[in-house]
Amino acid sequence: MADVVERLRLALDGRVDTDPACLEAARADKSGHAASGRPVAIVHAASVADVQETLRIAHATGTPVVTRGAGTGLAGGANAGAGEIVLSVRDMDRILEVRPDDLIAVVEPGILNADLNRALADDGLWWAPDPASREISTVGGNIATGAGGLLCAKYGVVRDAVLGVELVLADGRLLRLGHRSVKGVTGLDLTSLVIGSEGTLGVIVSATLKLRRVVAGRARTLTASFPDVRRAAGAAAAVTASGVQPAIMELMDAASLAAVHRLLDLPAPEAGAAQLTIQTDGPAASEEAESIAATLEASGGTVRLAQSDAEAELLWRIRRSMHPAMETLGTALIEDVSVPRSALPEMFDEIARIEHAYGLVIPTVCHAGDGNLHPNFIVEGPDVPERVWEAAGELFQAALRLGGTLTGEHGVGVLKRRWLEDELGPDQWELQRQITRVFDPAGILNPGKVFAP
Repeated sequence: MADVVERLRLALDGRVDTDPACLEAARADKSGHAASGRPVAIVHAASVADVQETLRIAHATGTPVVTRGAGTGLAGGANAGAGEIVLSVRDMDRILEVRPDDLIAVVEPGILNADLNRALADDGLWWAPDPASREISTVGGNIATGAGGLLCAKYGVVRDAVLGVELVLADGRLLRLGHRSVKGVTGLDLTSLVIGSEGTLGVIVSATLKLRRVVAGRARTLTASFPDVRRAAGAAAAVTASGVQPAIMELMDAASLAAVHRLLDLPAPEAGAAQLTIQTDGPAASEEAESIAATLEASGGTVRLAQSDAEAELLWRIRRSMHPAMETLGTALIEDVSVPRSALPEMFDEIARIEHAYGLVIPTVCHAGDGNLHPNFIVEGPDVPERVWEAAGELFQAALRLGGTLTGEHGVGVLKRRWLEDELGPDQWELQRQITRVFDPAGILNPGKVFAP
């Protein structure tokens, strides 16, 4: 390992970090999981050439490489352990090009999601993916995990907003995938293959993003309180069935809502109450908000339309404070399952059943507009007890039975790899493993993640 570090230092003078505190920090992300041992070095890449040289050295020496951005992932996908090189692309944070006429931008992977949109605002543009971590997560990380967020209900996920990427392969070769045009079907769609691949196929060094014009008109925010989470979930399904398309529709159960109110020093909500928070936008925002309010009231909700921007901002601050609130309770294993939107009430029934069976409280928030739930398992200390893993396994199987999936936006990483074959089936699981070997024959890219047995 000393030889590898020395080769990195000779080739990348000033960009190789072996500080023990930094190496220790690279072992973990926001999932609560940490890798075994420390990586040998962190390369703070500042250019495509830095990435290529790092991978050439890694390939020549057979050294594993873990690509890392801001370290905000929730599945352990960027955690680096013993004998591994961390390839940080956080310093590659430039906007390389903005074309308002074509509605595209070309960016480096280390730019923060929110910083990108602040820069695009000058041209009346925005990039739609909107993870709750947008102030601290990178665009490259969003692409690597297939991130989603609050606005998915109307504007889609990362997969819907990336036209192409530049990808450095394990041996240092540079590929330019995708296109700059809205349409393009030449050959296999390798861009879509890379999105959500969690660093197992290559290192993203730039991305061509599909932009939108800033939505005209004033957005409207409303909230509805329900006596229990099942009725709130049923109301969300009713909104979807009504044909009105909210930009955001978020559900918080009683445990998550109470935790956030404590964190923000707000009055405690009514015991057992669940809350839906909804935003409409565009020229018809007010009319759509009124229509949704009527649907929620018919479903048993107590509805309030925000009367000011400040009130609306507080409602969204409550929702976006979910993760910090969970961290005040202990180590949070934040899960991420998706089901068809009509199955949301049944999925909350399953969560209640699992809580009762295992003696747990599982605070849950939900992107109700697209059926993506985030159940949280709270544990003491860094290690997850086996009974919590058993409860999580039952939760995953319940989502699959309801026609859903193990992960809607966080990725598989290390936390869900043991259940991946349950969803894919053995033939597809093996086929996907074979695809990763085509891109990375030596198996040095993010080993032990996603497809590890």
